[in-house]
Amino acid sequence: MHATFLLLIAWLAMSYWIQSRSVSAVLSGVGFILALFGCVVLHELGHALAARRYGIKTRDITLLPIGGVARLERMPSKPSQELVVAVAGPAVNVAIAVGLSAWLLLANNLEPLSQLDVVSGSFLERLLVVNLFLVGFNLLPAFPMDGGRVLRSLLAMRLEYNRATQIAATVGQGLALLLAFYGFFGNPFLIFIALFVWIGAAGEARMVQIRSALAGIPVQQAMMTDFRTLSSRDALGHAVELVRGGSQQDFPVVDDDGNIAGVLTRGNLIAALAKLGRETPVIEVMERSFQTAHAHEMLEGAFARLQSCDCHTLPVTRDERLVGLLTMDGLGEFVRLQSAAGTAGSRA
Repeated sequence: MHATFLLLIAWLAMSYWIQSRSVSAVLSGVGFILALFGCVVLHELGHALAARRYGIKTRDITLLPIGGVARLERMPSKPSQELVVAVAGPAVNVAIAVGLSAWLLLANNLEPLSQLDVVSGSFLERLLVVNLFLVGFNLLPAFPMDGGRVLRSLLAMRLEYNRATQIAATVGQGLALLLAFYGFFGNPFLIFIALFVWIGAAGEARMVQIRSALAGIPVQQAMMTDFRTLSSRDALGHAVELVRGGSQQDFPVVDDDGNIAGVLTRGNLIAALAKLGRETPVIEVMERSFQTAHAHEMLEGAFARLQSCDCHTLPVTRDERLVGLLTMDGLGEFVRLQSAAGTAGSRA
């Protein structure tokens, strides 16, 4: 759970109390929100289980005030598989809605929709309506909603993947403009959703462009070759001086034989300085579990590991020797230079 999710629960509880001055109303309102987010978790588990079918792991599921996010290690490479993973989430909400409908019909407890609102009416029927809303909202043809990935996968069955992504992103940004337009004349919350959709569409298009630009290029062409290392016996104070003296943020830690023993990240350095002080040996706070890249492997695979490992730097080896560093910032700069060189070449 993200911290802001807990703030949402606290804000809703306070709102119900101010409105009704009733503990039962507060418990009922908060209980409904928790049930709603329980359905959101099941939705994300649908994505995760469908991805597992294709050998793709899910790093985590995070609850936010605007919904849930399942972080997959990667998206399926085949459009048909991406379609299955994308549809799996809304399919869970459809199954929940069908189950609730069957229960309410058997119990003869269905009420007219006009008698329902966010805080009153049948608990189960409100949950049924919310699940139907989640299906409709998530199937909007815009990233980062499931509908954007559904549209992209259908287009990719006939078009090149990058082209399919660009079309789906453009459709999503067009939808964002429409939502913002209606938001100015009605519900301001639509403006927030429009911004969310616009950023999500632009981010997805940019990520696919980066992956395409890296295809077929070895790591050694984009790695940083001018870098510093730390000894496992060095103190954190020495790492501080290295950070101050250059732009490097993460440092490989090598043992006496020159082998990589770990990685000292900027985050670990700052946290350790506050708790342990400058004289603490690097070996006590370095990351011992880390990913590496080989100088001759393709950038596309290394980039995927950078995205999935919760790290910003991959040590690069050749013949089991440390020869460079691959960083997110360095990859971004490499892509920009490649793009500029390509533009200049096309003009020539």
